Amino acid sequence: MAIFFIFKKNNGAKRSEAILNWIAMSTFELKTHQVGRTYSNPHFFILNKGLNSGKPLTNPCPNCFVVKTSSEEEKNALFHLSMMLQIGGFYAYYLKGSVIPFISIDDCRNTLKNSYTSLFYDEIQLQKHINIVSAISKKEAELNSIISKMVDLKVAYIQNVFSKMQKEAI
Repeated sequence: MAIFFIFKKNNGAKRSEAILNWIAMSTFELKTHQVGRTYSNPHFFILNKGLNSGKPLTNPCPNCFVVKTSSEEEKNALFHLSMMLQIGGFYAYYLKGSVIPFISIDDCRNTLKNSYTSLFYDEIQLQKHINIVSAISKKEAELNSIISKMVDLKVAYIQNVFSKMQKEAI
């Protein structure tokens, strides 16, 4: 679904015109992912079942949507926007189901589209938000890696202590 706008040229509104033209020309397609299918366009996946519904993924899973875009920049912007919406709990409002909650494709599409168009009016602010969330996510991954290594170190230390105690007992 492509939407095209034609604007009358106005010298005072060149930047806003360019932004509106970009929004109008940029489209993304959100569909249900079919297991085993591959995609050639820039794309990412959004989990659609469970309490993490709305979480963007780089690799597909059986219960996800695929978001196909026309450019790598748009994919990255939508990926991080989806991450922000999921972490902020904006997808959670639309969860349905009592045993296994899920988000419908229409609710996911509308939430992502409305957020993208409303944030894109100020492209600099959108990029700033994406950079901040990316930096926080990168730092979080580094800290999780350190915590994982500390857990391994603790297990190795405890195994070493008990190994020495068992050797002394023999």
